Formats: sequence, C-alpha cells, structure tokens
Amino acid sequence: MLKKQFVLDTSVLLFDHTAINNFEEHDIVIPITVLEELDNFKLGNETTNFEARNVIRFLDKISEAKELNEWISLGEGKGALKIALHSDAINQDAISIFGSAKNDNKIINVALAQKIAYPKSQVILVTKDINLRIKAKAIGLAAEDYKTGKVIDAVDLSKTSSASIEDLDGEIIKQLYSNKSIEESGILKDSKIANGYYILNNCSQSALARYDASLDQIELVEKKYAYGINPRNAEQTFALNALLNPKIKLIALQGVAGTGKTLLALAAALEQKKSYDQIILSRPIIPLNNRDIGFLPGDAEEKISPYMQPLWDNLKVIKAKYGENSRKKRWIDDMQENGDLSITALNFIRGRSLTKVIFIIDEAQNLTPHEIKTIVTRAGEGTKIIFTGDIQQIDTPYLDENSNGLSYIIDKLKGNKLFAHITLEKGERSELADLANKLL
Repeated sequence: MLKKQFVLDTSVLLFDHTAINNFEEHDIVIPITVLEELDNFKLGNETTNFEARNVIRFLDKISEAKELNEWISLGEGKGALKIALHSDAINQDAISIFGSAKNDNKIINVALAQKIAYPKSQVILVTKDINLRIKAKAIGLAAEDYKTGKVIDAVDLSKTSSASIEDLDGEIIKQLYSNKSIEESGILKDSKIANGYYILNNCSQSALARYDASLDQIELVEKKYAYGINPRNAEQTFALNALLNPKIKLIALQGVAGTGKTLLALAAALEQKKSYDQIILSRPIIPLNNRDIGFLPGDAEEKISPYMQPLWDNLKVIKAKYGENSRKKRWIDDMQENGDLSITALNFIRGRSLTKVIFIIDEAQNLTPHEIKTIVTRAGEGTKIIFTGDIQQIDTPYLDENSNGLSYIIDKLKGNKLFAHITLEKGERSELADLANKLL
C-alpha cells in the first residue's frame, strides 16, 4: 500500500487545530499559502482566531530544532510534517487552468508538485471547502473532506431519539399507568437505550415512556407544563421530560424551524430557576459577509443584539402568557435586571467556568465538534447544558449535516445516562410554517 501524503488546506486547521496529529502514520504537507492565510486569522475573538493561534504556536514549537521546509517527525507512530513552497515544476498549473492566482489554486499547485516529487506516495488534498475539492478532482488530484469528528450518517441519528413499541400486552401498559414505572424485562428489545423515549402501544391503549438505565426500568412520561408552555405532541412531551429531569445534564433538541426547541428549553429553564444560580441563553454569531461584528456600530450589547433577537422573541412568547403585573412575569424581569437570566453571544462565554447554571445554546448545528467539546468542558457542578438546532439548516461554509457539532455530540453521547436526545418533527409554529417545512 502506498504511503499517503495529506496536503492540508487552511479550512481544516481553522476547523480543528489538532488536525495535524490526526493522520496516523501518514505525512502532512502544509502549503506556504496556508501560513499566509493563518496569519490573517490570528487576531480576534472568534473561534477561528483561537484555532489559528493554536496552529501557529504548534508549528513554532516543533520547528525549534529543525527548519519547517524539511520533514519533521510528529512522534512515534506518526508521520512527518513539512511546509511546502510554491513550485513551477508541475505538468499542470492550476493558476493557468482556472485563470486566477487565488490562494486555492496555489494550494492545488503545491499538491500537484508533491505528487510529482513523491511518485511512490499517494498525495491527497484535504479540505473542508467543497468547491476546492471539486476543482482538485477536476484536474485529476485526489481530494477529500477532513473526516475526524465526522458522523457517518446524520439522518440515522434521529432514529435513536424515540421509538414506537407495538403490539404489547395490555397488562404491561396498565401496570405502567398504575405504578408509574415497571421493570424493562425485554419490552424494548433492540431499541433499548439510556434515556430513550418510547410510545408503547397495544390495540386499545398507548403510553409515553422513558428508559431509565440506572434502574433498568421503564418510566411513565406524563404531560407537564413549564412556565405556561404546554407540550402539543409526544416529542414535545418527551423534550420537557428530559429538560425537567435533574439527572439528565446534557440535552440535544434537534428539529426543523417551528418545532419549539428553543421555546421549550427556555420555559423548562425558567421552571427550574430555583435550582440554578443563572440561566444563560446563547447562540453562535455568523458574521455578515465574513466580517467580524466589530465593524457594527455601538457597544458590545448593541453589536450582538440583532443576532440574539430570536432568543428575545422566545422570551417574549413566555412573558405574553402572563399579565403585565403577574408574579411570574415580574420574576422574569427581575432575573434579567440582576443578571440571573442573560442572553449573550457564545464568543463571550469562552474561558468561563459554568457552575450551577442552565446553559442553552441555540443554532448548535453551526458549531464545530471542537467548539461543542469546549462548551461542555466548561460545565461545573450542578450545570445543565441544552443544545438546540437543525442539522439541515447550516449557515457556515465548512460544515455539513455529518460534520457539525450537534450531529457529533448526538453520535458520541447517545446511550449515556447523563445525555438525552429528542428529535422534534411536528411543526407547531403555525399551519403555514408547517406547510413550508413539508413542501418547500
């Protein structure tokens, strides 16, 4: 088998600064153009800026004893790394073929040069940029996505959310209603999973249930209200059950727009406010035209306000459930005023230790697996983290339904007793929104 050389694009290193160490025994080539692009990203407070700085520090450290334009071993069981300069000694020239000296074409040229210089190696361009992969393949160069953290099939993830168990003995469902819980005893068969949610059916009766792995029991899921919000379908009932369960510390709510993910999370957080010191709502900021929010006028709060508006809208829905002078509405206003309920950009959470907090992260499908891990590792004692999002609605150019952070965490943590995942399928925003989700 040919030894492989992986030529890494900037997008890979900005996606995961540890990528260099994730190619096992194979060699890594970083085009000099990538260093130029990393230099453009090194300043700022966005996640890509932190990733760029970490890559630069790593390259500086490994080059202390040797020049980077020579092969440098990455350690035992790993390959070697070098920085490759531009080369004119190639049969094909991407700059001439595509009629532009843009950086993508310079990176392709480096890969083509490596292919000629190392005929006994399989040279592969690795990039998160789909169009760059297409361009490379168009001129006969092997190219692939960065696979670390990539889920095999995100569509299958929804199947682990809930299941319907049919043709049960009516006595089983009767006992569940009577005792609130029963021994599992093979009822769930192959679909049994920790914090899995189920619709148990026989010909005349049905029940909603959750599997408690710590007790090996099936627990009855009863419909509950949370701060004036009433679940309208089985999935929403499952979601509120998980959100209100103090034993479940990490939750992923997945579903299309209008299924109530964020509203349910916020309502459940307010319902449990006495058990936590603070409720934090956040979402990643996707800058307009790839420009940092710093170009917007105003102070920090004014800059992020347009991006946070959907979260404020959900808070208004809950407030509208109560009269202007009602006790529950005053509690929300007081929590906002004293900082016990805050809405902020995800960028401002970095470095914090979150203790006894309910932390809701909206639009989590726009996060990378590394960003998701960073957030979860911030959790201190007594903290509950809730990710909401739609893996079919990704707004960042280098993520897809299989490589985003929401898919990643569902895939890695399904079946863990601290984790629950619910897919919300039925739109409840309006008949019109539901029609659009189904047919447009």
